[in-house]
Amino acid sequence: MPIAVKRALAEAQCSVHDIDGIAFTRGPGMPGCLTVAATTAKALAAALGKPLVGVHHMHAHALTPFLSQPEDDLPAYPFLTLLLTGGHTLLLLATSPNSYEILAESIDSTIGFAYDRASRALAMPPHPKGPGASLEAFCAQPADDSELQDLMQPLGVPLHNRMAFSYAGIVAQIILRIKELGDSLNDQTKLALARAFQNAAARHLEEKLLMAIMSCRKRNLDIKHMVMSGGVASNMFLRNRLRSCLEAASLASQSPIKLICPPPALCTDNAAMIAWASMTRFLTQDYDDLTVSLRPTWTLTNLTQPETEDKAWKGRRARHPEVDAV
Repeated sequence: MPIAVKRALAEAQCSVHDIDGIAFTRGPGMPGCLTVAATTAKALAAALGKPLVGVHHMHAHALTPFLSQPEDDLPAYPFLTLLLTGGHTLLLLATSPNSYEILAESIDSTIGFAYDRASRALAMPPHPKGPGASLEAFCAQPADDSELQDLMQPLGVPLHNRMAFSYAGIVAQIILRIKELGDSLNDQTKLALARAFQNAAARHLEEKLLMAIMSCRKRNLDIKHMVMSGGVASNMFLRNRLRSCLEAASLASQSPIKLICPPPALCTDNAAMIAWASMTRFLTQDYDDLTVSLRPTWTLTNLTQPETEDKAWKGRRARHPEVDAV
């Protein structure tokens, strides 16, 4: 952490005394990782006499477009938000900067976990951005789907007509087909399976998105933007599929909905989004005490609620633990 702090200050061409406050990720996330950030942030705040603000990880992802988009192209409330990460698959209705309604969430594996698991099962080549990016790059190689038609059988997509995500079964189908192929698994069959996985992953998102749009219209909500953020949102295949999906839905209803995505570098976890999400609280002097605790299971619908509110969320999530596709 000292190395990271020194590098950040050097790249920003400022000293630690130029900093007005310290923001850190308070939750949700793995307690060990959160503890590293919180301990460092509290130590800096105490040593420098600077105010401290703990930020909700997913809230920061949701607000990133307000940092990265031009002022004349900002999303207008209410809008839909699709947050796709290794730990979350959330479809939300954003009605204000601090008010979110969960429309759909994963009941088992997240899309990021599924991409990583499918990539490892297919033994994708190493990629500097991780196994999910490796699978995307492998699928993008020049080969027409018509050449793979006999091998590229579509995968089943679960939870039809239900507002929830499930990626464990999609990964399980990939693993089963790998076992069935046995020694006949080669680069061509790997490409067919990888593309079948990407198509199924996209179809699952498209169905829930269209259901959410219909639900909002029934509630007389005028949705003009859909924000997609989180690490998996850097996947250009998924961006293009969802953009086409929204264009088709807009033509059908003559009510355009624009897809807004942060630059890929701001989709993955980054400090800039945490700093940006903390700005309103710093400007209103709504600081956290040095004794502020972590919230590993913090739900986005309870941004300003007491810590005890997390218990109900934790219990609800416990009924749908992460499912190992094997």
